Amino acid sequence: MLVAQPAAGQAPVTTEVTARRFGVASPVMALVLGALILVLVALDVLVGQVSHGGGAGLWLVALLVAALGLVVARRQPANPLGWLLLALSVWLALYDIAGAYAVWDYHFHHGDLPLGPAAVLIASALWIVMFLMLPLVILLFPDGRLPSRWRIVMWAYLAVCALLVAALLGTAAWEMAGAPIVVTGKGQMISNPGPSGAVGFAFVILLVAVPVFWALFVARQALSWRHATGERRAQLKWLMAGGALTVAGLAGGFSFAQFSGSLPTTLSNISLAVGVFSLPVSISIGILKYHLYDIDRIISRTLAYAIVTGLLIGVYAGVVLLATRVLPFRTPVAVAGATLLAAALFSPLRRWVQRAVDRRFNRARYDADRTIAAFAARLQDAVDLDAVQDDLAGVVHQALEPAQVSVWISQRG
Repeated sequence: MLVAQPAAGQAPVTTEVTARRFGVASPVMALVLGALILVLVALDVLVGQVSHGGGAGLWLVALLVAALGLVVARRQPANPLGWLLLALSVWLALYDIAGAYAVWDYHFHHGDLPLGPAAVLIASALWIVMFLMLPLVILLFPDGRLPSRWRIVMWAYLAVCALLVAALLGTAAWEMAGAPIVVTGKGQMISNPGPSGAVGFAFVILLVAVPVFWALFVARQALSWRHATGERRAQLKWLMAGGALTVAGLAGGFSFAQFSGSLPTTLSNISLAVGVFSLPVSISIGILKYHLYDIDRIISRTLAYAIVTGLLIGVYAGVVLLATRVLPFRTPVAVAGATLLAAALFSPLRRWVQRAVDRRFNRARYDADRTIAAFAARLQDAVDLDAVQDDLAGVVHQALEPAQVSVWISQRG
């Protein structure tokens, strides 16, 4: 019996156990959310074209974040980072749709469409949600595991976020109830001064506390970086770079927004774009470059099946055309023959293409397969049990790179 312990810093993926623990958190649910995001993005583009509202291009950000979240959620259902990214992409799409729909309703239909006030409320009061969610990605990277003291910090931050959102929602709803609704070109109310009085004072205190939490989240990863080595250290470098750009971009965007004029507006939009894009892009680089979440296997499998599908379609169409246009065969016979030929070619063609793709995009697996095949060939002629044991341990070390290997041989007879 062979027991291989994973190397330090590489936690084993236990999909079945974690999926049961998180209930609906499963690869299937990730695909459902991915499909929902595609539908929302399509609606966003459609409503934006009709109303000429929105126009912020948030659907592009939603697609980028959704792609990353889908990969993580499918490969590691227990990791809250993937679900957080999917939730962020859903919210980005909903927020953009709300702004475009509010413009469509109040600029072209005089507020007669259903759910118009709800769209205005989302576009006017809930802009802060997406900015409050981004720092959680920094805190939870890369596996979502937190010590108990940091879980307390996270819950405190979530409580502050809930109070901020409640204050903005309450103030916007009060303004909507007391005056006619007039919206800007982005679907937001023109008369929305924000919280005032005692609520405004508490809102300012809570708003000041948010950057403090952000700094704490970045500090946690900085401390983790000091003790990390190898691949984990490289991943944290990308995360820290993206987090720093996110904080700087968001701060610059809010600062420039306080001034009037075309140049401050342009600078504000650029800064906000940098702030929103930086973190997902930096995490993507960390995943693609440093093989986090087994991205190499996902890429190689996707390419292999895409190539095989294309080749089989070509073979199918070629056989049908050859049989019906050149040879005297009827169409049903040609279709049946082409189907049987494609089915017979699928398995050998898939193996050949998979080896070719792995050789280029998933070299670790390709080399491991070759190592195991060579060991199997040597095993046929081996007679010395000690030599086989040493050879087996060497093959496991070369193919899997575990921290420790133990071989147990049953003494029977």
